[in-house]
Amino acid sequence: MGKYINPFTDWGFKRLFGQEFSKPLLISFLNDLLVDELHVKDLTFRDKELLPPTKDQRGIICDVYCETDTGDRFIVEMQNRWQPNFLDRSICYACRSILDQVDKGRAEREDAYKFLPVYTICFMNYMPHTDEVSKFRTDIVLADKDTKAQVSNKLRFIYLALPLFEKKAEECVTDFEKWIYVLKHMEALSRMPFTAQKEIFKQLEDYADSHRLTKKEWEAYENSLWVVRDNMACMAAAEREAREKGHAEGHAEGRAEGRAEGRAEGRAEGMKQGRAEGMKQGRAEGRAEGMKQGRAEEKKAIARNLLAMGLTIEQVAQGSGLPIEEVKGLQ
Repeated sequence: MGKYINPFTDWGFKRLFGQEFSKPLLISFLNDLLVDELHVKDLTFRDKELLPPTKDQRGIICDVYCETDTGDRFIVEMQNRWQPNFLDRSICYACRSILDQVDKGRAEREDAYKFLPVYTICFMNYMPHTDEVSKFRTDIVLADKDTKAQVSNKLRFIYLALPLFEKKAEECVTDFEKWIYVLKHMEALSRMPFTAQKEIFKQLEDYADSHRLTKKEWEAYENSLWVVRDNMACMAAAEREAREKGHAEGHAEGRAEGRAEGRAEGRAEGMKQGRAEGMKQGRAEGRAEGMKQGRAEEKKAIARNLLAMGLTIEQVAQGSGLPIEEVKGLQ
């Protein structure tokens, strides 16, 4: 077990960013994330669940949901693997936080729809798909399409794709970069970097030290670790099964068709150039065509498995190498 906890388990993330005793860590991170934009002096953790308007509707669970001393709302989400409509879900969270601020009892008054900004920050601890984000940090604001000028500060989305952050410790210049480096590599670190440069990293070291956990805390953390590992194992197994099945089906079909075509072409060629030369030519072309057909069928098999896993047509096309129109034909 590493010296420091894994911050991307549910328990580890909430220990570092969702507890009263570790609140200075979240305040420091937010200020470094939005340096020169705002300065949070204090914050209050709100209910982890945004309650639905009626009892028959499902609530929305946030990893960390807080309000700053100036009234700004922050939703901080942690996601360890790709899920369909993840970006849409984050937008839904933000909209519910806005509706929570609207005074429905004064709908006729002009000030009924005044609300303070909502910031949604999403840690994406997986390689993003091309239709999500294509760089480490993606900032989304409400802006004019042509001029790019921001027209409102009420909604802000920041997506942090951790696999795309590749800086080494000595290359981290800003405090925000240092935060990301530590969080990304924390579980593998033998000592906490940057503690001599900024006091907050010393506090982070204290709260993340796995040897300082009580027995009860350790059990909760270990259970959280097992959940993450089980999820990752299931995902890896599904992907491996899809690849192996596609490979086997593609090669079986390819070999069968290749043998048949090889014999036919061999006979035809033999009539022209002699039986010996024809058989040699037929076998060579049969093998080549069989391998080509096998690869094509393998791609189709992979595509069928990816479709069954719920991926979009575009994602399946990218993952299998098939054209989008061909993927549509497999549905």
